[in-house]
Amino acid sequence: MPLTLATISPGEPEIFASVQGEGPSAGRECAFIRLSRCNLACSWCDTAYTWRFTGDERPHRDGIAFERQANQVTLSEEEAASRIAAFGKDRLVVTGGEPLLQAPALARMLALLPHITVEIETNGTVRPPAALDRFVGQYNVSPKLAHSGNPRELALLPERMAEWVDNSRAWFKFVVAAPEDALEVLELAEAHAIPRARIMLMPEGTDTATLKAREEWLEPFCAAHTLTMSKRLHIEMFGDTRGT
Repeated sequence: MPLTLATISPGEPEIFASVQGEGPSAGRECAFIRLSRCNLACSWCDTAYTWRFTGDERPHRDGIAFERQANQVTLSEEEAASRIAAFGKDRLVVTGGEPLLQAPALARMLALLPHITVEIETNGTVRPPAALDRFVGQYNVSPKLAHSGNPRELALLPERMAEWVDNSRAWFKFVVAAPEDALEVLELAEAHAIPRARIMLMPEGTDTATLKAREEWLEPFCAAHTLTMSKRLHIEMFGDTRGT
């Protein structure tokens, strides 16, 4: 089966080159591919156009339902790989949606890009199969906290968390909007023995004013608890836009 991608504009797949805006690779020039569909539904998701299509009643704070045909497109693995290679970047970020829902097709695409270092953004609920895992240099795992609106039994699977903790290529990137979210991260780090050196806390927000206000309390919190704060450079540079 082909890959199912999000779109930059109707009919145009969201494959682009930009600066990685967040996580351990922030500031690096990368190629990006954004896949469609997600098994979770974060109330604050800034890419709801990848999953909240007309008829999907899962809650979102904006209440917008996107028309599937304009926001989703299929592409062969060969065509997707060709478009990515054309950017000439040595690093690829696979994001979504939840990319691991399309692991078989993704593995076939990555096999066509043997010289690119790959990082995958994931919500941490799906185990990457061996056929895909061998191509991945870094996982940016973003487990969803209570404020996401996802039921804990769906968003925080103990067996998956244990597997990510045991995977030295996995970084944990938690999205936080308030101090109580950051305290929840400390509880999860303790419960799952997540090494603090692999934990990043990132403010939730899609405008610079919100991000800066949350960074004001988040930075000292991270310093006090030996954690790392992640910026959202792409929001600061380009705003909340597709293809950036």
